[in-house]
Amino acid sequence: MRIFGIEYAPLLVPLERRKQTWAVFVWIGSFFFMGPIGVLGLLYMFFYTSFYFFPLLYIAWYVADWKTAETGGRRWNWVRKWSLWKDYASYFPVTLVKEAELDPQFNYFVGSHPHGILCSGAFCNFATEGTNVSQVFPGITFTLTTLSCQFVMPFYREFFMTSGAVTASKNSINYILGSNSGGNAVVLVVGGAPESLDTHPNLENISLILKPRKGFIRLALKHGAHLVPSFSFGESEVYDQVDNPRGSRLRNIQDYLQKMIGLAPVIIKGRGIFQYSFGIIPYRRPITTVVGKPILVERTGNPTEEQVDELHARYMEELVALFDRHKNKYYPSNIKLKIF
Repeated sequence: MRIFGIEYAPLLVPLERRKQTWAVFVWIGSFFFMGPIGVLGLLYMFFYTSFYFFPLLYIAWYVADWKTAETGGRRWNWVRKWSLWKDYASYFPVTLVKEAELDPQFNYFVGSHPHGILCSGAFCNFATEGTNVSQVFPGITFTLTTLSCQFVMPFYREFFMTSGAVTASKNSINYILGSNSGGNAVVLVVGGAPESLDTHPNLENISLILKPRKGFIRLALKHGAHLVPSFSFGESEVYDQVDNPRGSRLRNIQDYLQKMIGLAPVIIKGRGIFQYSFGIIPYRRPITTVVGKPILVERTGNPTEEQVDELHARYMEELVALFDRHKNKYYPSNIKLKIF
């Protein structure tokens, strides 16, 4: 039904679909609004209520807890298993596919591609049990890494850490991969925030920022963590984005702001809860995350540039090969990877 140019959802939508839309809104809403609302709430309680002590206690806790996101995080498996995340996965839907088993006696470094707008596939698969990742890969504990600014906003940082997520810093990754027990898998969205600015649906090329990204290769060599490429087919399709080709004025402004604040200032177009014409909720478009075969890595305490370059080149080859093996199932045959 369309009124004044706005396409509204039907009145009689099955309850299951409403639950799925709500689940996605909870996550997207927490990302955009939980932090700012938390700041305003603390300020209001401090200045205008008799509960002024609560913000002071929280600030004390915040300072004492600051390094938790770099020392393994605070994983709450009961939160990861909420039925909310099953509804989240069913919304798109998100599907997890494995090409090979991962042996729990080793540690792994999983490269997640592409970034997309909000890493919907990586979040669902590796930060929740929405696709039953612990059953698909028994004995493996996946830890999603992300920008440290994600752990700054009050309350949102606590909520996000329950997923097991940690900062994508060298110290944080060293902390996890330094374990000799095995069964740990660090997940890094390699292209980072800048890659989201290249995210547009229905293009002939999917752009990845990978050539200059060699830090994760060096860390994998340092710890002997096997490299695992993964690709989320459909990740680039769930949002529309204002046209911003490289070199355009808008893109130059976005690149500048991204370098300043860390987050990419994408101008997205999604849908709303009850209408399909605009909003921050992603579209219902399928995402299939294929986790590839591990690339065996020998521990090298102080790898040389040649060793890093050699393994980096092999990783890119394996990622392209994974993409080519599966692309015809999910994309038109003419789509190719464009690696910057």
